[in-house]
Amino acid sequence: MIGLIDFFVHFPEFLDRWGEDLWSSTIETFQMVGISLSISVVIGLPLGILLVLTRPGKSMDNRLLYLTLNIVINILRSIPFIILLFFLLPFTKLIVGTSIGVKGVILPLVFYTAPYIARLMESALLEVDKGVLEAYEAMGIKTRHIIWHVMVREAKPSIILGLTIAIIGLIGATAMAGLVAAGGLGDLAYRIGHLRYETDVMYVAIIILIVLIQGIQSIGNLLAARAKKD
Repeated sequence: MIGLIDFFVHFPEFLDRWGEDLWSSTIETFQMVGISLSISVVIGLPLGILLVLTRPGKSMDNRLLYLTLNIVINILRSIPFIILLFFLLPFTKLIVGTSIGVKGVILPLVFYTAPYIARLMESALLEVDKGVLEAYEAMGIKTRHIIWHVMVREAKPSIILGLTIAIIGLIGATAMAGLVAAGGLGDLAYRIGHLRYETDVMYVAIIILIVLIQGIQSIGNLLAARAKKD
């Protein structure tokens, strides 16, 4: 308790010393999450739709394609991020020219997040009432229109909640990426807070991450609730 009081008493001094680092690390975390999430959504959402449409008995029934996608996604999802991160380091350096910093961690984050989003999308679309889909199909509406104007619309609350979970998982992954000097709050907490024994920096970085996650979860819940009313 005394240590906590002492920390708040000296908090202005703490900000003078570490405020700029905390700010830049927070921005780097947003950059990593924003860029990798955008790419992962572009890849993961179509993959999720394809997983649904190519399932046995669906409109684009293709057993070979479905099994191939299913196996590849399962393999990628089975690899812990920290292992995937180190495994892809040479490939990342070959593609983007570096394996450190924000730029060097985007590729591993995409490999980690896109399959997860694909599964979340698949799960959300499979929850759509089959009766609704059959009614639209009976009216002769084309599959692509059913996908975007029926399936995605009906599954919107589940998709929003799924993406919220994906974002939170992505923030956790960016924190682990600090082990390879990727930047962000995880890197700051590890490099300064842990290695240099600046525990105050580590605690503040953790608090910022907690606040970010709580805020994102609250926004996701709110958007999902509104989507249900539409």
